[in-house]
Amino acid sequence: MIRFEDVSVTYAGAAGPAVRGVDFAVPEGELVLLVGPSGVGKSTVLGAVGGLVPHFTGGTLRGRVTVAGRDTRTHRPRELADVVGTVGQDPLSHFVTDTVEDELAYGMESLGLPPAVMRRRVEETLDLLSLTDLRDRPIATLSGGQRQRVAIGSVLTPHPRVLVLDEPTSALDPAAAEEVLAVLQRLVHDLGTTVLMAEHRLERVVQYADRLALLPAPGAGVTLGTPSQIMAVSPVRPPVVELGLLAGWSPLPLTVRDARRRAGLLRERLAGPHEETGAPPRPGPLPSAPTRPGRPAPLLARLLRRRSASAEPVGSAEAEVAVVKSLAVRRGRVEALRRVDLTAGPGETIALMGRNGAGKSTLLAALVGLVEPAAGSVRVGGATPHRTAPRDLVRRVGLVPQEPRDLLYADTVAAECAAADEDAGAAAGTCRDLVSRLLPEIGDAAHPRDLSEGQRLALALAVVLTARPPLLLLDEPTRGLDYAAKARLVTVLRGLAAEGHAIVLATHDVELAADLAHRVVILADGEVVADGPAAEVVVASPSFAPQVAKILAPEPWLTVTQVEKALA
Repeated sequence: MIRFEDVSVTYAGAAGPAVRGVDFAVPEGELVLLVGPSGVGKSTVLGAVGGLVPHFTGGTLRGRVTVAGRDTRTHRPRELADVVGTVGQDPLSHFVTDTVEDELAYGMESLGLPPAVMRRRVEETLDLLSLTDLRDRPIATLSGGQRQRVAIGSVLTPHPRVLVLDEPTSALDPAAAEEVLAVLQRLVHDLGTTVLMAEHRLERVVQYADRLALLPAPGAGVTLGTPSQIMAVSPVRPPVVELGLLAGWSPLPLTVRDARRRAGLLRERLAGPHEETGAPPRPGPLPSAPTRPGRPAPLLARLLRRRSASAEPVGSAEAEVAVVKSLAVRRGRVEALRRVDLTAGPGETIALMGRNGAGKSTLLAALVGLVEPAAGSVRVGGATPHRTAPRDLVRRVGLVPQEPRDLLYADTVAAECAAADEDAGAAAGTCRDLVSRLLPEIGDAAHPRDLSEGQRLALALAVVLTARPPLLLLDEPTRGLDYAAKARLVTVLRGLAAEGHAIVLATHDVELAADLAHRVVILADGEVVADGPAAEVVVASPSFAPQVAKILAPEPWLTVTQVEKALA
């Protein structure tokens, strides 16, 4: 169904090919998972299937890509639309209508399907992806995860023979991700749909794949094999596989169920009292940092980045960095938050978790002053965010949004970093050093628009971290990051927490929460339903427990690193 024949793609101005010598085939009715570290060209490979590469992205494609017998060099994306449905990393760039129902129907309208068929398929898709309650909602009012489900639904309704999905579960909560993957599996098994997808959260998807296609490094060829074969040699592996390697299990387990069946002896070795499980310690107070005014920048970037010329410390190191009391927020007709209480102290890392649309991003927006409370109060560093001038507020709080492009406005990575250093009053090279620590392969001359979603996120994180705000807010900070990049991010954030920064992150990444958070706060329908130590909250939840906790229960281990330390 899909055939790559010695394919190489080189973009204008690039030092070398983004991908080289890609040669593999995906038979009809298979789900093939494309895996590899961030920045190795997975999105380029996916884009070539629907003709977006090179017809839309530019660059030079050598070799041949065929889909259902059609050569993508001679068939433009519109001529492949009846065969290929594509969902990219950024759902916002996918939408062309204003409401959920209209978006689900748009692709079918473009293909000229009869109204009766369109109506039936829209209803089926609303039910399949649990979108029924959102059918009349404006897309602009949806959460990131809700938008991702709508984007997936919009390519399912035309019933394409081939689905190409780039990070399809990156913004979904665990339950929603399982729903989407179950739908894909049904399409593959029952209808013979061919699926090629890339996903960094392998713990969610690897067990659903028929085969894995590994891109191990930039410019390297593709290695195709069964999930067990590829996981044994892949540089990116989910926790269940890492635990299997640590325990010496063969063959390597791909699911929690397989691992639990073999974990009896490991649980016995780990049994008994343990005073230290590797959780990060609560650190001391935050040192003050000098600041100076930033240069002009676009409005949102200025709001999130510019700092005051004053160098006086903000608040007391002993006080809570942020205090939220009985907070209620309305977004149009939707009551996004109600009766929310939250405190964040110096050195504390808090993970906000919950279903898509639970109010996590709205709470972060309230903490940074982007939304006004309908009731209750928000205090950050002694200030009321929505009443505080941006140049004063950003001395207290920095936000990395779900869409990192909102923060980036320069033409090169080097220019972004130089601007961040200047805005923060930091030493030259501070931002560039942070970028290198998160994703070393990003070059100075690269345009932020040309980076992968994970690379853009790393750059946006570096821009905000350069200013070292006392309160750091991150909205889905691991979208598009592989396991190595995520480990580097955890190291950076632990270092900031150890210096006294308070960190609040909204995430569906249960492995990140287990590895990093001191506290986990679970939101549901705009209300706090759980708030406590990470180990207690995530282990008590079937949806939000990490893989290691599920495998080794009732022992108190959350991560492979903790198990490795205990066995040492």
